[in-house]
Amino acid sequence: MAAKKSNKQLLVDWDEFKINVFKATPVDLNESPTDKIKRITKLEANPEQWFKYYFPNFYTSEPAPFHIRSTKKILSNLEYFLVRSWSRELSKSGRTMMEDLYLAMTGKKKNFLEVSSSYDNAVRLLQPYKIILESNNRLINDYGEQQSINNWEAGEFVTKSGVSFRAIGAGQSPRGTRRDEKRPDKINIDDIDTDEECRNPERIKAKLKWIMEALIPTRSISEPLQIVVNGNIIAKYCCVTELAKLADSHEIVNIRDKDGKSTWPQKNSEENIDRVLKTISYNSAQKEYFNNPVVEGTVIKDVHYGKCPPLKFCEDVLIYADPSTSNKDRGSGSTKSVVVLGRYKHQYFVYKVWVDQMSNARFVECLYEAYRLLVSNNVDIKRVFVENNSLQDPHYEQVLMPLILEVGKRSGFIIPITPDSRKKPDKFHRIEGTLEPLNRLGNLIFKVSEKDDPNMKRCHDQMLGISEKSKMMDAPDSIEGGIWIMQQRVLLRDNNYVAGLRSNRKY
Repeated sequence: MAAKKSNKQLLVDWDEFKINVFKATPVDLNESPTDKIKRITKLEANPEQWFKYYFPNFYTSEPAPFHIRSTKKILSNLEYFLVRSWSRELSKSGRTMMEDLYLAMTGKKKNFLEVSSSYDNAVRLLQPYKIILESNNRLINDYGEQQSINNWEAGEFVTKSGVSFRAIGAGQSPRGTRRDEKRPDKINIDDIDTDEECRNPERIKAKLKWIMEALIPTRSISEPLQIVVNGNIIAKYCCVTELAKLADSHEIVNIRDKDGKSTWPQKNSEENIDRVLKTISYNSAQKEYFNNPVVEGTVIKDVHYGKCPPLKFCEDVLIYADPSTSNKDRGSGSTKSVVVLGRYKHQYFVYKVWVDQMSNARFVECLYEAYRLLVSNNVDIKRVFVENNSLQDPHYEQVLMPLILEVGKRSGFIIPITPDSRKKPDKFHRIEGTLEPLNRLGNLIFKVSEKDDPNMKRCHDQMLGISEKSKMMDAPDSIEGGIWIMQQRVLLRDNNYVAGLRSNRKY
């Protein structure tokens, strides 16, 4: 990892950038006023030529079709919500900047907000705008001096014509962004997600709440607003994925298309893509270049899906459930899980999973749903085990059992519950020791027809995320608990004893 640059080095880099902008934008001082107006009019009528003329050090490769289509959406719709999940090296931020300056110079937008995961990142993203407005000879020659005497700081500046730009970090107050009664009419949200925050859904929820309740409402209702979100899908639940659900358009462009070809061959050759991808891990490549985040654990690398034998033909079938003491079905509530498992010979099958943040009442309903699944599949012996260690025992006796009896009265039957009071070893090592060998040998199989079920997807992600640091292993924990019980029964059958079982255990 490269060392973080000092403030002094950053200043040197920006000074060099400023010099390059100045040198790259020479002007024809002998051009007549009439020819100048004609040239500007012609350029403004063709945005791609406008970009190429004013930003030669950014417009270094001819655009791909997706660039042109996307820019047309922005320049043709002053009220628009666009999410760009373009791969790295496809110029998300660079193209957005060129579009913004086109809108600013042509008077179509007046108040720009640049938003990122932190204030420093927002300032960094806004810095090229500021330097270009200071140093781009062609913009200055055609649209006049831009740098004002006052209001010209790194995080907030206003041009002489009254166009304002302001950097905002996530969570900061966006109040005070009105400029001469002009509310923000362009909001760029760039690199809003971080890897660390994406590991905590509550932090993502809080950030989304800030975007929806504090940032966007700075707009005027009567004036058009553009929102452009630039960000890869770095997690299955992140700000980008959730904002995309609200957007007018969500553009997902990977480094390669569905045929395996470069989506921007004018810039990124196949050879260069191959070279880059060979230097990073598969998971990193999927996240950064293919908008396909893979939750990387340290134990399970693949989840095996396949057809499962009918439940009634399994040699052993059971339901295993892992409750938590929380009664929340949203927010910071703990995750509960219920799984239906079967064994046939040496293979173990996961038929159905319920795993989510849920209330105690919903958890009990899932137990009954699982039991009905066994009934509908003509399973003769229906066993239901609920984890009940010493910490959970009061919760089991005082909360779960009354709910089970209550639902039982409504349903006309009480499900047979056996509390699993096994003194369990460390969760990670227990899951690793039981599930990893079965999975590695292809003997842990998940029902393929359930693959797209939201609960099974959560289970899938938790299986891949099994690691010593992971806090989300509730479904694997239940699977391990059920398989361990079935394994003990195999030992009991084959050897007429069960080593290590408590004397009062009945399986």
